[in-house]
Amino acid sequence: MRSETRMATILYRYRWYYLMMLPGILYFIVFHYGPMGGLIIAFKDYNLTKGIWGSDWAGLKHFRTIFESPDIVQTLRNTLVISLYRIFFNMVPDLALALVLNEIRVRWFKRTIQTITYGPHFLSWVVVYGLAFSFLAPDSGLVNQVVRDFGGSTVDFLSSKEYFRSILISTDIWKNTGFGAIIYLASLATIDPHLYEAAVVDGAGRWRQLWHVTLPGVANVFVLLLILRIGHILDAGFEQIYIFYNSRVYEVADIIDTWVFRRGLEQFDFSVATAVGFFKGIIGLILVIGANQLAKKLGQSSIW
Repeated sequence: MRSETRMATILYRYRWYYLMMLPGILYFIVFHYGPMGGLIIAFKDYNLTKGIWGSDWAGLKHFRTIFESPDIVQTLRNTLVISLYRIFFNMVPDLALALVLNEIRVRWFKRTIQTITYGPHFLSWVVVYGLAFSFLAPDSGLVNQVVRDFGGSTVDFLSSKEYFRSILISTDIWKNTGFGAIIYLASLATIDPHLYEAAVVDGAGRWRQLWHVTLPGVANVFVLLLILRIGHILDAGFEQIYIFYNSRVYEVADIIDTWVFRRGLEQFDFSVATAVGFFKGIIGLILVIGANQLAKKLGQSSIW
């Protein structure tokens, strides 16, 4: 009885905090947990006229369809390669830019650089593709004009399997690095200034301070972001790839999400598309749990 009274007192004391949490909780229930009931489609031969509950059961038929598909090995390989590229080539530039901005002492110059670097984040991928096309188009692109001026031959960058992934990662870095650095800048702001003062007293220069104070100060944030990115390793950036790719680069650009888009929406095979989503969710959960446990064993911060 005493514990129940104590719980009621705590709930009443923090009632306004719980009230502020309510919209966020409702959002996740309605838009994230509620739709999970639709995963049952993965185990049925879904028919639009019969609906979810009226469709016939299919068991694991659609999962077998996925793994027996001749394209699954290639799409899975492309997904993993592009995702790993994104993890490495996105997180390192984010951190590097934050470290550079942290060293700038002229406030107006620092704000100017921040504005310039995180501005592209708010552009849509359609606009980014338009900019990339204006530079890389085979006939009118600026890069090819320079190549021809120096006696070279035109290169169709956007339809070349050799250059496609590099273009993807380069445009992604340009678009998102500035915005990603904001998280690290917030983490850098929490480092105790006395640590730098102690380092100076010990004779540490700027590089030593960076290595022994700054980097350890953001290591936990880096690990947390890495864990979250590992959980989305099968999400290789559908929107960007769908806008950039074409049939000539399917071999290096076709990922799970684009394959699902063609199979699920263009061919109306919703059951297979749902089965792929279910598979991705399970793999993502396993990877997050594994990465989280590894971070704990290494003495780093973890999600829980």
